[in-house]
Amino acid sequence: MRRVRTGRPSLIGTAARTAVVVGTATAVSGAVAGSAQQKAAAQQAAAQQVTAMQAHQEAANPHGGALDQIEQLKKLAELKQMGIVSEQEFADLKAKILAG
Repeated sequence: MRRVRTGRPSLIGTAARTAVVVGTATAVSGAVAGSAQQKAAAQQAAAQQVTAMQAHQEAANPHGGALDQIEQLKKLAELKQMGIVSEQEFADLKAKILAG
């Protein structure tokens, strides 16, 4: 005669539930890692863009110019507001622009 288990899931039910939990955790961790990589790539691209802008402006106007610096600072502030550049990166790039 077979005994009926009451109140507890079967072994197969427990294994299935565990598989679902593990699969969900794997999917979530993969998505988090992917978004972190995308943000890092965007920050790197923003820093490269600022550096390229500085190089271009120095070549075009070797004496420098306050208006160019203001434009660069405005663009940098926009990148910070969008969350592409962190507070520390903003401060570093701002100092680089002003020293420029």
